Amino acid sequence: MALWGGRFSQESSALFKLFNDSLPVDYRLIEEDIIGSIAWASAITSVGILTQAECEQLHGALNELLTEVADKPELIIASGAEDIHSFVEQSLIAKVGDLGKKLHTGRSRNDQVATDLKLWCKKEGQHSLTLLKKLSAELVKLAEREIDAVMPGYTHLQRAQPVLFGHWCLAYVEMFERDISRLEDALKRADTCPLGTGALAGTAYPMDRHQIAQSLGFAAPTLNSLDSVSDRDHVVELCSDASISMMHLSRMAEDLIFFNSGEAGFIELDDEVTSGSSLMPQKKNPDALELIRGKTGRVYGSLMGILTTMKALPLAYNKDMQEDKEGLFDVMDSWSICLEMAALVLSGLQVNRERTLAAAQQGYANSTELADYLVAKGMPFREAHHVVGEVVVAAIAKQTPLEDFVISELQQFSPIISDDVYECLTIESCLAKREALGGTSLAQVKYALAQKQANS
Repeated sequence: MALWGGRFSQESSALFKLFNDSLPVDYRLIEEDIIGSIAWASAITSVGILTQAECEQLHGALNELLTEVADKPELIIASGAEDIHSFVEQSLIAKVGDLGKKLHTGRSRNDQVATDLKLWCKKEGQHSLTLLKKLSAELVKLAEREIDAVMPGYTHLQRAQPVLFGHWCLAYVEMFERDISRLEDALKRADTCPLGTGALAGTAYPMDRHQIAQSLGFAAPTLNSLDSVSDRDHVVELCSDASISMMHLSRMAEDLIFFNSGEAGFIELDDEVTSGSSLMPQKKNPDALELIRGKTGRVYGSLMGILTTMKALPLAYNKDMQEDKEGLFDVMDSWSICLEMAALVLSGLQVNRERTLAAAQQGYANSTELADYLVAKGMPFREAHHVVGEVVVAAIAKQTPLEDFVISELQQFSPIISDDVYECLTIESCLAKREALGGTSLAQVKYALAQKQANS
């Protein structure tokens, strides 16, 4: 029986029921709905609606129900209830009879679902925080192991300047630490309890909402009933935080896919996270990384979905908001598995140091060092930039690295070049000069690594 049937003289059509019912999606809120119902039973007991004995009976029946249906979604969905709230109430009535009908006194499905969803967001947000920290720690471990491996750094996907592989790892640590910070902030804003705000105007019973919030693990109750039942900022923020983090994961995946390619050959991915071809027996495909990159799009889609759903809704609750859960659930599932998979990929990754070093020595990555050398000799940088450009053109024509020019050849471009130039053109010199904070010198990367290890 529907929770709202008294006003109606006809049954809903089968099509409307299929269209309207949300149980196939919101069954995932079973634990949160039961926990909220336990708290509500205590709240209405405090204002005399239930006796203590009745409250204890309801608590026992609700806990029994949770045990029965935990990890058994098929039992919930097979009930044919309209939504998870209907399922819990009907199941409770089946267990304790008319006493179960008292539980909803002073409560609306509007504040009920708002509470359920915030509890779920808090739980899943904390899980994502744990996974983000695990991934960041895995990157720190990889940075420590491969701290001094030399590789080319890129701009426009062209070799630019040499960097250390540890520096590359720590760049993504910075990104994921920002994700952690954003998620922590979002969870603080989600830490207010809507229960007790009714359908939109508040409950008519003088209960202590601070106590209700505390019993459910919230920092405080919400302060406006209209906003409480219609607020979905926590859904939007989780989807937004996940989207930004997935963008970081996708960028890292793209880097590693390229590093793993035959053209680069910088890394070897573990068999655990790769697959083969049904036709070409030599193939070892970076499927885990490609799926991370691919799932990013569906997370973005869910963010746009909830933003579009909420953008023109009047206060307070509207049925449109039933569409808040499916996208959110998919976002958090996708984000979680991608974070776990990325950590697994990194744990088995091997760096081919010979290939990365050879690539760093190609592509005239030491051109900036030659320009800096000329500046140190007194030449204005813009003129030095032009001179080195001419040297690179000549080197490309000759198919030789800059350091293989003899001094007389270099002096054709500028007479201020002398024998000490060769000290500046080595990979070691290129790296060692990046001593400013945040640079890619070994000393700076070790310093940055020590900071991350100290904060982990």
